[in-house]
Amino acid sequence: MRFEPTPEQAEFAHSLGELMVRADSVTVARRWAEGDTAPGKALWSRLADQGVCALIVAEDDGGLGGTDADLAMAFETLGYHLAVGPWIESAAYLASALTGPELEAVAAGEMATLSVAELAPYCDAAGVSEHVFCVTDEGLHRGETTGTPLHSVDTTRLLSSLSPTQPLTSGDLDLAANRAVLAASAHLLGAGERLLSDAVEYVKQRRQFGREIGSYQAIKHQLADARIALDFARPLVWGAALQLDDLNASAAKLSAQRAAYLTARTALQVHGAIGYTAEYDLGLWFARVRALSSTWGTDLWHQQRVLKHVSSQ
Repeated sequence: MRFEPTPEQAEFAHSLGELMVRADSVTVARRWAEGDTAPGKALWSRLADQGVCALIVAEDDGGLGGTDADLAMAFETLGYHLAVGPWIESAAYLASALTGPELEAVAAGEMATLSVAELAPYCDAAGVSEHVFCVTDEGLHRGETTGTPLHSVDTTRLLSSLSPTQPLTSGDLDLAANRAVLAASAHLLGAGERLLSDAVEYVKQRRQFGREIGSYQAIKHQLADARIALDFARPLVWGAALQLDDLNASAAKLSAQRAAYLTARTALQVHGAIGYTAEYDLGLWFARVRALSSTWGTDLWHQQRVLKHVSSQ
């Protein structure tokens, strides 16, 4: 089976990518990490105007009534261009978990975030979000921050702990969780594609011993391994988008995070010392891959869920 986006999906992803390039999303990310969130919030509003927040919200609730495949396409683009802010939380989880006025607010583009027990125990961007929620074993609640801000390997993730306050009526929390896992998988896939693209461009330009380093067989093999890993992850991500359940969502996340991490390591190796510097953009995507690999379900958590479903067959 071939998984390919429809022309409409491809055009939507292309328009999002162009918007982020024009907004200089990398500079926005750096300023966000430094505490200047105004450019990031402005970009959030522009992406929300394009329909990202409302993508999978039903039309009756003010959304676009899109599919999980639409969600995957959008999040691959967000990952490729290093979007900042609680996109997975808002456009994937809360777009499925909320009901009533809260859902309409998210669909309209108001920034919302949350923490989810086990899957995403720390909340991203609570201090700049208009709505903060917390999911515990008892269900969905409004949330409030507790303690001091936390540090992430990805400096664009502004983490904090939450405690639940007012309980809320929720939608399907299992579906919301799987959609967040799918969005994280697609985001990782997009980040991996960007890392590989930048690495290929670099090895074409960097010269050593009188020739481009990309002409050396060892480097070709490393890049080919990364290309294969991403190509093997993509069908699992698309398969989950077309038939979203616990097994497919976890299989997609496992494959995407491993492929993206392999690509990130390869990109760092072929760049050499410059790849380790804070001023070089490569590190931003490397940190994003590291962070997303352990949130919305760790490798072990998803392995156990896959094993549980396979052993029950």
